[in-house]
Order: sequence, then C-alpha cells, then structure tokens
Amino acid sequence: MGNKVLMKGNEAIAEAAIRAGCRHYFGYPITPQTELAAYMAKRMPKIDGVFLQAESEIAAINMVYGVAGTGRRVMTSSSSPGISLKQEGISYIAGSDLPCLIVNVQRGGPGLGGIQPSQSDYFQATKGGGHGDYRLIVLAPSSVQEMADLTGLAFDLADKYRVPAMLLADGTIGQMMEPVELAEAKEVTFEEKDWAVTGTKCKREHHIVNSLYLDPAALEQKNFERYERYAEIEKNEARCEEFMMEDAEYCVVAFGIAARVSKNAVVAARKEGIKVGLIRPITLWPFPKQALASAAERVKGFLSVELSMGQMIEDVRLSIADKRKVALCRRTGGMIMSPDEVLDSIRKLTGGAK
Repeated sequence: MGNKVLMKGNEAIAEAAIRAGCRHYFGYPITPQTELAAYMAKRMPKIDGVFLQAESEIAAINMVYGVAGTGRRVMTSSSSPGISLKQEGISYIAGSDLPCLIVNVQRGGPGLGGIQPSQSDYFQATKGGGHGDYRLIVLAPSSVQEMADLTGLAFDLADKYRVPAMLLADGTIGQMMEPVELAEAKEVTFEEKDWAVTGTKCKREHHIVNSLYLDPAALEQKNFERYERYAEIEKNEARCEEFMMEDAEYCVVAFGIAARVSKNAVVAARKEGIKVGLIRPITLWPFPKQALASAAERVKGFLSVELSMGQMIEDVRLSIADKRKVALCRRTGGMIMSPDEVLDSIRKLTGGAK
C-alpha cells in the first residue's frame, strides 16, 4: 500500500481497476459517472491498455462480453438508465459464465429521472435485471476507500467464480473526494485460462463461449450447475459491517451513502439512551442473511434506511423471517435523508429513550 491521495470516488474506481490488472474499458458517458470514463481515457493509452467510447451502452456491454471471453480483466461503467440498456448483454455474459466488472453509479429514476444520487436500482442489481435465471455478485461501497477496495475484490470474486460482478455505488460517493490508499499494482499476466477463447494454435480442442442451449435438458442442467456455484458464493462471500451491535436492542440496516448518514444517527440515538446499532451490507448479493437472522434473536425491531421507495427492506424481512417489525426510512428521486430524519425514525421505532 502507498500513501493516501485525495481522489473522487469515480476516479478511485478507475485507478483501482487499473491496479487490479484491468486493461480493457468500454463505456459511454452519462452523469454522474463520467469522471470514471474520462480517467480511463487518459490512463489506458499510457499503460498499453484499451479505452473505447462505444456508440451506445448496448455496444459497450457486448464489447465487454467479447473481451471477457478471452479471460482478460475487463469492465464497463454507467449510471442507472445506461445500466438498463446493458441488461441483455449482462444476461448473455452471465449465461456464458464469464467474469467482468460492471459499475453502476446510481441516479434517480425510473426513466431518465434525474442526475442526483439514488439507491433505487437495488432490485435490478440483486434480482436479475436481464432475462433468465442468473445472479451477479453485487458490492456496495460507502466511502471512496471502499470504491477502490471493492473494485479489486469485485475482479477477484468474478474471476474466482466466473460470475459477472457489479459495483453498486451512488452519485454522492462517485462525486465526493476523500483520502484513499490504493493497493500496489498487480503485475499484468495473460495466462491462458482453461475455458478462455484465445486461439488454439492446433494445440487443444476449441473453447466455445456461448449461452445458447437448444436442448432444454442441457439448459436445465447448466442452470443447475450455475446455481451450485451461486450457493458456494452465498456460503462463502457474504460481507457486512456491524456498528454498535454488541448490546443493541434495535438495528438499523443501510448501505452506501445511506449507511454513512445512518451511522451518525445511531451515534446521536445512543446519546439519548437508545440502544441501537447498524448492520451495513457490503455485499448486496449475497445478502448478509445470517448476520440479520442472528440480530433478530437479540433485537426488538429493525429500521431499513434507503434512497428508494423500499427495496432492500424485502431482503431484510426475508432474512429475519418476519420475526421482528421492520420499519422504513426512505427518500427517493435523488433526495438524501439527513441524520435527523433517520434519528426521528429510530425514535418512532423504539418509542424514544430507554
């Protein structure tokens, strides 16, 4: 690790991706992630990498598909409406069992919505978004440091499980500047993977990257095999942060920028004598179900804090099997709740100081 440098969140993702060995970036400009693409446009030509601004988001994701098939580290980035355009390509990549990184710096919706931050793409990221039975590994940073750290982790997990990974950020963290310590750059090696399409040179059988199975029994078996891999991911890769949960009687659940706001509210609530803690999902899929189920054995209620009309709250309820009341604190359309708004929701849930 080196010295800390002051960077925007979007730029931290780009530099971290380069240091993680990514040499191929395909994208299309859209607010509020444009700085990421601009950074790649400057850096990639200097390190013998490829930057290409495609003619559309649809073209960009299919370029990612092509490079992913060769086993190289490749990524794209966009914001909410652009990610919607990429969904068919993401489904093809998932159906071909290829690793890649997709970055979504979320903005308000639906439709064109606005350019202010949001978390309303949660369903799209964690429940599919494209057609068919598939999953993405979804990581949710809550700081510029995590924008960098989780980018490297996303590439590693995608490679390990041959699954596309998504970094689900938001416009606030993408645009904010914070000190960040970047990982040392990995040596870029292009070792041939046993599934990659690299040209046989008459030394082996052809590798075929494809998501088409005309025999329904073969497609069913392929889906069964893929979900066995997903089960391994759920078993091994769920991540979360617990804050002041040791003696908590109530639990706030929040991710991304909403978690930063909520942490301040939890501290304020503690000063009022309310025993509340925070569980911050770092992986949105796999969702940290076990941490929440364990908390449900100890606490009296939960508060889901989201920049949406209420999407993650469904996974909170599923994780705790509806054993406890789950309240919702929400802002949407690009609005961000204040710590006082979260504190007020905590007071309503708990009935005030104890």
